[in-house]
Amino acid sequence: MLKVGVPDAVDPELHRLLPVDISLELIPLPPTRKVDVDFWIAPPWTNQAERQLPFLEGLRVIQATVAGVDGLLKLTPPGVTLCDARGVHNISTAEWTVAAILACTKYFPQFRDLQHAGIWSRRKEAEERYYALHPPLKRPYPHILCEELHSQQVLIVGYGAIGRAIEDRLQPFGVNITRIARTPRDGVFGVDKLPELLPSADVVVLIVPFTTATTGMIGATELALMKQGALLVNAARGPVVHTDALLDALNAGRIRAAIDVTDPEPLPDGHPLWTAPNLFITPHIAGSTPMFMVRGMQFAAAQISRYLAGEPLENVVTGDY
Repeated sequence: MLKVGVPDAVDPELHRLLPVDISLELIPLPPTRKVDVDFWIAPPWTNQAERQLPFLEGLRVIQATVAGVDGLLKLTPPGVTLCDARGVHNISTAEWTVAAILACTKYFPQFRDLQHAGIWSRRKEAEERYYALHPPLKRPYPHILCEELHSQQVLIVGYGAIGRAIEDRLQPFGVNITRIARTPRDGVFGVDKLPELLPSADVVVLIVPFTTATTGMIGATELALMKQGALLVNAARGPVVHTDALLDALNAGRIRAAIDVTDPEPLPDGHPLWTAPNLFITPHIAGSTPMFMVRGMQFAAAQISRYLAGEPLENVVTGDY
């Protein structure tokens, strides 16, 4: 009988999603003893996986519950198959991305500051009063506060499953989409075209996997190519964007940014990103919804069924991802 390891923090109700013809082993954190498992559903946080993995024996397959497995990849022992959870976070991450774009387009973060300051103002007056509250801030748009998303040029960098989900949700707003992926194909440019496409983009969405090739792919050169006041949205990983270069561009008032990820992460107290102008930060929560583990366990259950039937597993990680 296939022995499947599951973090004991997973809601017991979700165990019902798994095939019945398995032996289920609940793994505590921290583990208290060695556990013999064939198939391990790893916890979503790398630091927890790192603490559990040394206690697992006989391991043949690691199934992630997240799409980005850069942390797990470093931990995976030789001869063990690692599968990511690509597709599990399409909806949640795409929704966060669209919400972030709309929030910044309508300047909701700034209006929230005005609300907390008890100021009822709009348009030019609102902007003047907002910057009076924050005198060090530079202004990417000195004459306007709210914009329309309609007709803007959106560049999606990393056109995979989540990229397609983002496009689907942006299309009703009447935007123009340009796509970039590692491998060019019909309607999708290769990553080598990034310098050519950045200057025409009003919104640049980063949703690439975190690999050696994507580390620092947006640095001072790329940020300088972006048009004045363009919006950078990072829903990928923090190190995809060079932090010092981002700070320079924000402080110069050249661009705006909405980021769910940072480098370093978590962002330490006193880091200059906390107070950078024209920046909206969320603490790596784009994929965190009530459906997070439901979809992760559903996918893991399907993978276990494939394994039991002798069928090829999906989302097998080869190379960097």
